[in-house]
Amino acid sequence: MNILIVDDHPLFRHALIQAVRYSLPQAQIHETAAVNEFYERLENGPEPDLVLLDLNLPGASGFSALVHVRAQYPALPIIVVSAHEEASIIQRAIAHGAMGYIPKSAHPSHIGEAIRQVLEGDIWLPPNLPANMSFDPRAADEAALAERIQSLTPQQFRVLMMVAEGLLNKQIAYELEVSEATIKAHVTAIFRKLGVQNRTQAVLAISALNIEEKKV
Repeated sequence: MNILIVDDHPLFRHALIQAVRYSLPQAQIHETAAVNEFYERLENGPEPDLVLLDLNLPGASGFSALVHVRAQYPALPIIVVSAHEEASIIQRAIAHGAMGYIPKSAHPSHIGEAIRQVLEGDIWLPPNLPANMSFDPRAADEAALAERIQSLTPQQFRVLMMVAEGLLNKQIAYELEVSEATIKAHVTAIFRKLGVQNRTQAVLAISALNIEEKKV
């Protein structure tokens, strides 16, 4: 059993590792704190049996990492582990391809239960969810956007996320060690696939996958 934990908070990552080891002592556990390293591990290393993925990762935009990985690795089981406990966010995560959702406040026993259930091919949700959970109207719109994002190649997706961070073409070219002309070609292809005309519209499109903070 090869499990990959993706979370940028060292303290919680350690706690999650301990919870997994308690429930599945034979599992091989790997960890990463960065979304780019997460993508590199999937592209260059052996595919894990399961991913435990935090939604709030630097370099990702809400559900973007989940949407991207689901497109590239459709058979990879992913459980979202998040501090967000709103039913609407849980619903959106499942709609984007997560097979489970573990709130960070969950009891450690739920982690092992969720992993076992997901590895058996079932979806695991927190037991305290309301039985009459209403449909989030954003889910349908996001599904159409997710399909367009899923059509991007891994490199185009990286470029899109760097555009969303406000980097210029020459800065992206430097970071990715390619020519500026190559980045311009990627940006043109991204605009076409997303159905947008400029960088501002592209950023607005990807921002639709953001997770709204709970209003107090």
